[in-house]
Amino acid sequence: VFHHLDRDAELEVLQRLREWQRAKFEAGYAAISWPAELHGAGLPTEYADAFKAEESAAVSLTRHELFSVTINLIAPTVRLYGSEELKAVLLPGLLDGSLLACQLFSEPGAGSDLANVATRGVREGDEWVLDGQKVWTSGAQFAEWGQAIVRTEPGSSGNRGLTTFMVPMDTPGVEVRQIRQMSGGTSFNEVFLTDVRISDSMRMGAVGDGWAVTRATLGFERANASNKAGVGGQFDQLVDLARRTGALQHRDVRLQLAEVRMREVAAEVSLHREQRSRDTGQPPGASGSMRKLQWVTKLQLVSELARTMLGDRLIADLGDPGTWSWNAHVLGAPGYRIAGGSDQIQRNIVAERHLGLPPEPRPAKPRGETS
Repeated sequence: VFHHLDRDAELEVLQRLREWQRAKFEAGYAAISWPAELHGAGLPTEYADAFKAEESAAVSLTRHELFSVTINLIAPTVRLYGSEELKAVLLPGLLDGSLLACQLFSEPGAGSDLANVATRGVREGDEWVLDGQKVWTSGAQFAEWGQAIVRTEPGSSGNRGLTTFMVPMDTPGVEVRQIRQMSGGTSFNEVFLTDVRISDSMRMGAVGDGWAVTRATLGFERANASNKAGVGGQFDQLVDLARRTGALQHRDVRLQLAEVRMREVAAEVSLHREQRSRDTGQPPGASGSMRKLQWVTKLQLVSELARTMLGDRLIADLGDPGTWSWNAHVLGAPGYRIAGGSDQIQRNIVAERHLGLPPEPRPAKPRGETS
């Protein structure tokens, strides 16, 4: 589910991905549905979908979260909200793989409330001085840039008074510390910002409008959930494990296998429905959240079934091929129930935006503060 590679091996994975992305960019396939003036091919989105399907079938490359974040989340956000200067500086590198970018969003004291930002940004002339801490930042140790949301209006709270910047990760005052996960890997990092000075030209969107920029990035993240469909154990692998362990004869195991397969099919149907809506110009609504919930539920079901079939063999490497490897799945899968917005946040989005239910009750605002 998450990488468990040493630094050199991970750099090698990234280098192969950079080379392939560069080849696509030079051949005109890096941003098929983008306009030509922004390094795209100016074609309808169904062409991009067709290319992605062929690419997935023909090219076997190890996935990396940082690469997905760069291409699918941050590059489109820069396209929408970056100034002409910022787009000229960043978009070619983000699209050809020479620049990688991470998300400087989550904070230690914010919990699942992404808008509870404490990192500060103070304007000094044409510069901003950033101070604070971000956490759970995928791939920050390899990123050249970071998209940061900071609080630029003193005394503001919630999603008001926030501004978004693109921060060069080699700027003095930026410190990246890797976090060792329980699965053994170090995919995540905490990032400390201490008197980090950046130009106002690195700002995306208007001052105080950072939440709109961030929501756009989160929308791309949820829409990109389908690209992670191959992450973790799959139905065919579980069937193979069931046959090798003799568990396929058990009724409960067969029922659980059927549940996993139904989740896979439901995700495929949901993806096709979303693509159809997108192609006809309909707003995405909560479909990204629904697909993410389907996907993480499937990850959880896969882990539960692997535990059922393997028992003690899940916690010790006894030399039996295809058994110990499931340990990494069981330890890694829970992370995606938090990444990109926790399950509870996704359910709130589905309830409010898709089902039209009343918003979840929120604490009363202090007297004098308007919503």
